[in-house]
Amino acid sequence: MELQRDQEENSAESAAEKGLRGKLGKPAYLEDWITRFSSLTPGDTAYEVEFDWQEDIGVPGAFIISNLHHTEFYLKTLTLQDVPGHGGIHFVCNSWVYPAEKFKSDRVFFTNQTYLPSETPAPLIQYRAEELVQLRGSGTGELEEWDRVYDYAYYNDLGDPDRGSKYARPVLGGSSEYPYPRRGRTSRPPTKTDPETESRLQLLMSLNIYVPRDERFGHWKISDFLAYGLKSIVQVLLPAFEGSADSTPNEFDSFNDMMKLYGGFKLPGVPLLDHIEEKIPLEFLKELLRTDGEGFTKYPMPQVIKVDKSAWRTDKEFAREMVAGMNPVNISRLQEFPPTSKLDPKIYGNQSSSISRNDVEYNLDGLKIDEASLAS
Repeated sequence: MELQRDQEENSAESAAEKGLRGKLGKPAYLEDWITRFSSLTPGDTAYEVEFDWQEDIGVPGAFIISNLHHTEFYLKTLTLQDVPGHGGIHFVCNSWVYPAEKFKSDRVFFTNQTYLPSETPAPLIQYRAEELVQLRGSGTGELEEWDRVYDYAYYNDLGDPDRGSKYARPVLGGSSEYPYPRRGRTSRPPTKTDPETESRLQLLMSLNIYVPRDERFGHWKISDFLAYGLKSIVQVLLPAFEGSADSTPNEFDSFNDMMKLYGGFKLPGVPLLDHIEEKIPLEFLKELLRTDGEGFTKYPMPQVIKVDKSAWRTDKEFAREMVAGMNPVNISRLQEFPPTSKLDPKIYGNQSSSISRNDVEYNLDGLKIDEASLAS
């Protein structure tokens, strides 16, 4: 790994007039890195790099890094210590740095200092402009994992016209009929039938759809995501298989049948099991083999019935669930009493409600129905 410091202050006016870059310090190389191995479990590793101080360069405003290794690494921060006259200078990076062979130019990171465009130190302007070009992309070519392009495209991958006309879908965005929305650009090849429609990925391949690497799930999150996906499939298929041998496969015969979908059991706190869990390096397996009672083949137990299996039957909880979700869209103020149904009387019978005033008014805090209706 090669690093170089870039000046921030010296010869600002001259650099602005000529469009020049700031002065670069001598390259510094990361040494003895091969003797340090990161743990299989997530963790950070700190390295030390020594720079030769050159007074004529001034205060570093950025640094350039070139990854000469064959694999990428995640760079969190870089701190320059004992800078004459300034103490420490901190660079917040939080970015993946891919091998130099993947790029035409080296990566540049700037100090943890914000500037308005008009106040940006002149030696950094050219670097800032080039960084913006890199992030915007050229708008052409299929984007690869190591690209850092944040570009946008129309939703032109909703259909699959190669399978037939009934699978074709309109392009959303960019037209008077559908001016919006936009999605992240991937620039996959077009379909054979319609050059305006971008080809789609198979289900498993869609996990590798282009997303800027810095925005992708980390290994913890992707492990959770995949594990929960696998558990969801099992949780759907297992009841389906069990139902195939049931005389009433599409309904619950009892509350116990419903409760069997949930739970699992919490394993006892055995030191050996805890030790094995700590030694498993793959978060994916840890998620599948959880010991907190969230079973692999079971749905997690809803909070409402975790303590009391009949808690959902109380008036208070039943009302809360009725008001939750999409139900508020269908709830309206009472216009008349007793309420009258709008359903077809030939199918549902009498449209007049059998609810009386006595059934309601004892819950209205002393108000009459007419008063409560006007108050609302």
